[in-house]
Amino acid sequence: METRIAILGIIVEDPNSANAVHELLHDAASYIIGRMGIPYHERKISIISVALDAPNDVINSLAGRLGSLPGVSARAVYAKR
Repeated sequence: METRIAILGIIVEDPNSANAVHELLHDAASYIIGRMGIPYHERKISIISVALDAPNDVINSLAGRLGSLPGVSARAVYAKR
């Protein structure tokens, strides 16, 4: 199956959703190249950047499941090739 390189940007505004975010990322661990989390204490949010090498449907599904969590926004940006 063909894979794509993507960056998944995640903003967590509800700290109660943090465990669910980490569970979903753990489930996708085999596709994750690397990830970086930045707590932004002044705004009481967390910013997470995840680099993926995965099939398109896996990336879209992960972004959709993350974005459906309360207080969580997620968007994917894909490499051109």
